[in-house]
Amino acid sequence: MNIKEIKTLTEDGVQVFASLTEAQLRNRVEPEKGIFIVESPKVIRVALDAGYEPTALLCEKKHITGDAADIIARCGDIPVYTGERDLLAKLTGYTLTRGVLCAMRRPVMKHVEEVCRDAHRVVVIDGVTDTTNIGAIFRSAAALGIDAVLLTPDACDPLNRRAVRVSMGSVFLVPWTWLDGGYKSLKAIGFKTAAMALSDDSIRLDDPQLKDVERLALIMGTEGDGLPKETISGADFVVRIPMAHGVDSLNVAAAAAVAFWELREK
Repeated sequence: MNIKEIKTLTEDGVQVFASLTEAQLRNRVEPEKGIFIVESPKVIRVALDAGYEPTALLCEKKHITGDAADIIARCGDIPVYTGERDLLAKLTGYTLTRGVLCAMRRPVMKHVEEVCRDAHRVVVIDGVTDTTNIGAIFRSAAALGIDAVLLTPDACDPLNRRAVRVSMGSVFLVPWTWLDGGYKSLKAIGFKTAAMALSDDSIRLDDPQLKDVERLALIMGTEGDGLPKETISGADFVVRIPMAHGVDSLNVAAAAAVAFWELREK
C-alpha cells in the first residue's frame, strides 16, 4: 500500500481533492488528462467494477483497514492520502461521505452511433444543469431499462461529484455520451424522437402509438424553461404525462422515471 499521511492542506498530490474546480478536473483542453471524483466506498466499487481507472485515494485513517480496505487492495500502487477527519474536511470543503474519495480518469467519449448501436430506448437530457436531477435521471434510466443516455452540450456533466453520488454509481452502468450532432444525428440512425412538453398538440404518455415505435428517443428538458421551441417542433411526438388535482407537471427526474417505465421496451 502506498499510504501518504498528510499534515497540511498544501502537500503535493492532494490538489485534485481540494483546489481544482469541476471544470479544471474535466480538462476540456486535454480531455485525455481529465479527472473526476467519486465519493463513498459503495460508489467507488461500482466504478471499479465498470472498469474505470483510479489515480489516487483520499481516506480517513480508520477506513484504511475498514470500509476502504478492499478498494485499496484493488487499486494497486496509487497514492492513498490519509489524515484526520477534520483535516480532510478542511481540505475538501465538506465532510467525506463514508470517509473515502477516489480520483479517476475520465473515459474517452464514444460517438452517438456507437453508444446507440443496439439501443431501442434512449433518453436525451436537454439543457438540464441541476446535478441532483442528472444523478436521479441516470439512476432511473439504469433501473428501468433505458439503453443509453445522451446529453446536449449545455447539460450538466454526469461525472460531476454530486451527480455521481446521487446516481449511486448508475452513471457507470448506462452507456452515455454527448449529443454533439443534434437531433438529426439520432434520426439518421433510425430513432424517432418524443419531446416531453406541455403543448396543445401533445399526446398522452400511454398513447399506444408510442409503444409501437421500435427505436425511441425520449427528450427531457429543464424544469423552468422546458425544451426549446425548435426541439419541440422538430420532434416526431410531443408527449405529456396526465396530471391530477390541478398539478401542471412533475420534477424532471420524477417525470423521467414515469416515462421510462411506461415506454420501456416490452
